[in-house]
Amino acid sequence: MTTLRDIKKRLRSLENIKKITDAMERVAAVRLRKAQGKALQSIPYLDKMSAMLRQLGSQDVSHPLFEERNVKKTALIVISSDKGLCGSYNANICQAADKFLKNYQHRDIDLILFGKKAFEHFSHHKWTIGRKVLNWSDTLTLHEVEHISSDLMKRYLSLQYDEVWLIYTHFVNIMKNEVVIERFLRLEKEQATDTPKIKPLYIFEPSVSSIYAKILPRYLALKLYSRLNVAAASEIASRLVAMQKASKNSSNLITDLTLTRNKIRQEGITKEIIEISASS
Repeated sequence: MTTLRDIKKRLRSLENIKKITDAMERVAAVRLRKAQGKALQSIPYLDKMSAMLRQLGSQDVSHPLFEERNVKKTALIVISSDKGLCGSYNANICQAADKFLKNYQHRDIDLILFGKKAFEHFSHHKWTIGRKVLNWSDTLTLHEVEHISSDLMKRYLSLQYDEVWLIYTHFVNIMKNEVVIERFLRLEKEQATDTPKIKPLYIFEPSVSSIYAKILPRYLALKLYSRLNVAAASEIASRLVAMQKASKNSSNLITDLTLTRNKIRQEGITKEIIEISASS
């Protein structure tokens, strides 16, 4: 039978938990505003580079990053978080990655893992981990991302990888995130979709090939950096929602236990009054 002392102990524990979840919720709210701003900063630049690539794609010039080839070796980039307490964020990412990997043999794919949670998940499997990047969400810079994307591009051009895929969580709003699986390499050669009455005349200097050589590495680095920032915002939003739910559940439990405590206390007082009345 639950005693009054047990209930008081549980109440103190729940009140301490609620203080922690409330504090974590406030921290997540502040971090989310910063993460959203960081995620939005690179979008205009990335859109402009995409528009430039569409215009370059209208030229009859090829590049190895756009060429189709038989797929023998694949790399999969999985972006997770380094910490827990963010709801189903990491579980959804790992579940999507596991579903993707069912179509591959162990020898045919390398994993590039961002975050401790993805590493902890796949370290217990037989998949080859080609690279792991831990504690990235607060410290990883664009310069470091450029090194990673440059290495992937070199491996792709040297035929070590025949395709590179990317799995991350796209931030829609605070209450909604979506797991996205997209091809990182090879690149799709997009054609300009607008057909104006007067076709614009572009002069590419020094040449389309030399422009590709400069713009494609930057485009890949910025694309990966943008996906990482969006994933970081999704993680923080998931943690904010998880802490809100935890605080709400703690409040409900505290209310229920308080009522139970008062009921037991009242029963004890009533029992004592009856015993005193019966003995008189």
